[in-house]
This record gives sequence, structure tokens and C-alpha cells, in this order.
Amino acid sequence: MAADSLDDYIDSVAKALGLRVEDAWRPAVRGNLEVSLRLGRLVDEFTLSDEAESASVYSA
Repeated sequence: MAADSLDDYIDSVAKALGLRVEDAWRPAVRGNLEVSLRLGRLVDEFTLSDEAESASVYSA
């Protein structure tokens, strides 16, 4: 996603949520969004077999 597109996205989401994003915060907000999108792509690209099922119980 191009920097201009990210800036437009940040502006749109901030407006929709009624948030003020100061100019000094923009580089950090953009950087966080870039990392989130990159990690999301990794998850989206991971192929699961048709037999894969979610676990019924999660524990740490």
C-alpha cells in the first residue's frame, strides 16, 4: 500500500472514529499500520489443509 493510500486510510479511520491524529504522531501511526498489514499478509498467505480444524480448547 502506497504512503498516500495509508495517509488517506489514517485520515478516514480517524474521522470515522472521531479521533484526532496530530502531525507528530503520523509517522508512528503509519509505521504501526505498515507492520500490521505486513503481518496480516503473512497470516493470509499461510495455506491450511482442508482437514485442518480449530482447536476446541486453547491454553497457554
